[in-house]
Amino acid sequence: MKFHVNGEGFEATPAPGQCLRTLLRELGMFGVKKGCDAGDCGACTVHVDGNPVHSCLYPAIRAQGRHTTTIEGLANKHGLHPAQQSFIQAQGFQCGFCTAGMIMTAAALNQAQLAELPVALKGNLCRCTGYRAIADAIAGISHIKNGVACGTNVPAPASHGIVTGTERFTFDIEIDGLLHLKILRSPYAHAFITAIDTAAALAIPGVAAVLTYEDAPPHKFSTARHQDPADDRPDTLVLDRVIRFAGQRVAAVVAISEKIAEAGCNALKVTYEILPAVTDPHDALKPDAPRVHADLPSNISATIDSEIGDIKTAFAAATHIYEGTYHSQRIQHAHLETHGAVGWLDETGTLRIRSSTQTPFLTRDALATLFELPRDKIHIACGRVGGGFGGKQEMLVEDILVLAIIKTGKPVKYEMTRAEQFSASTSRHPMEVYVKLGADINGVLTGIELNVLSNTGAYANHAAGVLFHGCNESLTIYRCANKRVTARAVHTHTLPSGAFRGYGLSQTNFAIECAMDELAQQAGLNPFRIRRLNMIREGDPLISISDNPHDVEYGSYGLDQCLDLAEQALSATPMPVLPGWRIGRGIAMGMIDTIPPRGHFSTSIIHLTETGDYELEVGSAEFGNGTSTIHAQLAATALSTLPAHIKIQQANTERLEHDTGAFGSTGTVVAGLATERAARALASKILSLASEYFEVSLELCHLHSDHVTAGNLAIPLTEFFLVAKSHGHDLSGTGHVNGTPRSVAFNVQAFQVAVCPASGKISVLRNIHAADAGQVINPMQCRGQIEGGVAQALGAALFEQMLFDETGAVSNPSFRNYHIPAFADLPHTTVLFADTFDCLGPSGAKSMSESPFNPIAAALSNAIRDATGIRLTTTPFSADTVFSHFINE
Repeated sequence: MKFHVNGEGFEATPAPGQCLRTLLRELGMFGVKKGCDAGDCGACTVHVDGNPVHSCLYPAIRAQGRHTTTIEGLANKHGLHPAQQSFIQAQGFQCGFCTAGMIMTAAALNQAQLAELPVALKGNLCRCTGYRAIADAIAGISHIKNGVACGTNVPAPASHGIVTGTERFTFDIEIDGLLHLKILRSPYAHAFITAIDTAAALAIPGVAAVLTYEDAPPHKFSTARHQDPADDRPDTLVLDRVIRFAGQRVAAVVAISEKIAEAGCNALKVTYEILPAVTDPHDALKPDAPRVHADLPSNISATIDSEIGDIKTAFAAATHIYEGTYHSQRIQHAHLETHGAVGWLDETGTLRIRSSTQTPFLTRDALATLFELPRDKIHIACGRVGGGFGGKQEMLVEDILVLAIIKTGKPVKYEMTRAEQFSASTSRHPMEVYVKLGADINGVLTGIELNVLSNTGAYANHAAGVLFHGCNESLTIYRCANKRVTARAVHTHTLPSGAFRGYGLSQTNFAIECAMDELAQQAGLNPFRIRRLNMIREGDPLISISDNPHDVEYGSYGLDQCLDLAEQALSATPMPVLPGWRIGRGIAMGMIDTIPPRGHFSTSIIHLTETGDYELEVGSAEFGNGTSTIHAQLAATALSTLPAHIKIQQANTERLEHDTGAFGSTGTVVAGLATERAARALASKILSLASEYFEVSLELCHLHSDHVTAGNLAIPLTEFFLVAKSHGHDLSGTGHVNGTPRSVAFNVQAFQVAVCPASGKISVLRNIHAADAGQVINPMQCRGQIEGGVAQALGAALFEQMLFDETGAVSNPSFRNYHIPAFADLPHTTVLFADTFDCLGPSGAKSMSESPFNPIAAALSNAIRDATGIRLTTTPFSADTVFSHFINE
């Protein structure tokens, strides 16, 4: 067929049933993204004869004779399309994976559609932003300010590439001779593979290899990635004969196309011995329960049994006591770029992997151990990563990919489908949390007790870490001499749980913050008053689990300000009157250690180049966490230049120094601190050399955007570079951080809601979030992080839920059946910042990427309780659930 793309004529012969998206990507139009393959997310939106279409549903053959426009062709000779420019000016993206599709939809809106954005954008999903920035972009609102220093809204370095579709994500690369890998997955929750017949699959033309347990290395590993591999029990094989959850890998087929690889998987004949399964964590604790791991004495993966003070005496002396049990469900990260990697062997026999990961260096190290290879024979690089939320702090694809590359000697690609993302990656840990609080007659806490049951699923990845982290800061935020924690992470024959935004705190916070409101009711105190009476104050101990070593200190403290800001904003608007609806208000607060324990390492190196710009090398990955922008600002501030003069190289194990990874909110406070130190070291070196070369006292030497002054002399940096080079000087600076000591950050969420007794519907009228983020380096970007966290948490509180059938398999593995927030679902978030400066963080900054998620469910439950008198103790708070409570009143 003949057709036009971006004004250029093409001829092609689409394969039977081929969609336009895959054809366009074959032509190099990588701005057209794959997010769902079902027409649900809109990441693949293009224009056909001026009309926006989801190209994953649009048959390629229908493009014959038509004019197709992708994001790459939206700009013209006069410059960027207004929609593209607006998305830069409003920072209408974070990871940017959805942005091309969002812009293509926005660019085609007429005036009537612009007035009804919730309807107009129903076909485009974003998991990162919370949509406020997208709405601002479409409305032409600019947040970019002219400035150079930290505290200024400068655009992301990748802005132009994101809005033009030229910024390269994991699979936006052309590789000759590429093979495709597909996985055959188990339909059973617990089984033993007695045999796999591969003959029929190998006989299919185009199949290059079939991989079974016989091909896999015998070494166990953990999919979880931490600086210390001993943090997570090694219990996983690349391919295992023992099946522990429905969806686990059985075998892999490598072929010249995805279609042939899928046919190969379907041709495999597997004989299973079906074994008894346990899917409920309570049942898993029974003495006669089927064992998930035969080498463990029970199904308990991790435990906490800790007491500070005397909890028994504390409750005996209490005037008020509340106890309750709260349940938090499984939820999926739902980042729009699924897990995936592509790799090949170069001419030296070195493995080169391009992966969507938050931890390139730790993944490199794990692969070297697993396959018994030298670390310098494996190089991992990240393109831009399309979201993570902790889900990509796992090694879920790279191991099987490397096995396929070694077996075939050819380049191989493995990209999870959206269904695999749901049914075969990881989820948030579902938890049951029993909480008991005691207080004296004045409402002052005398004792806190937690009993936590965490379903860690089939494998132990992050089981212990999530348990300890979730129990610690949720308790530490309250000063109380008597605290007890009993907690267990339990194996079941279900999907593995893993790292998820907040790392256990959203589940425990839900229970404790709801319980505090119930205690306030008993004591006759309002929710703000009881928290002020009991909240942690600067100087109080920063540990609540007595046997857990801690290296946290107060770099700053802003919880009091957050409470004040939230209370003032919540009370600024009177309670509305909605006939037939019940109105209420609720709050919750949270605390988080700013980085993980036991060391988190990062190194940044920055060079002055011959162009007068600076090249910054940092190992931390960019996946919507905003580190690229923060690093550019930190370096520019230290070097008295513009962020545009900082050229960043990130997340490449071949070129860069070790970095533990972008997880645990470390992109700013660890890697950012390394960058700040590197830039300051380089600035000091330049000024010192200027003083020496031009014989001027150091006090009279100053750096500027494009030159250095030495007394009355102004030397362009390009000229200074040549002078330094002629003297044999290396114009670079290096900064190292080992991640300690650690600070604490605080968040307070407030809601005003209306609840309809006739339908159970919940409407959020006011949505206020106060954050103690230290000195905010980029307010626009930090606000976007908070809005995105609140949006994701609202989805979890109101409707997101992974469902399972009787076999233990995920029964809603798509955006069609797993509802993540769309534009129409989310209220405006008012973001307020405490005025603090953290002495431990770079330029006074603290982390603020995961903590906004944590207090949302509790604050919403508290608001519903205030409105209706109903205490909801299980998320999500669906309309059906709320309505059932009204029926039973």
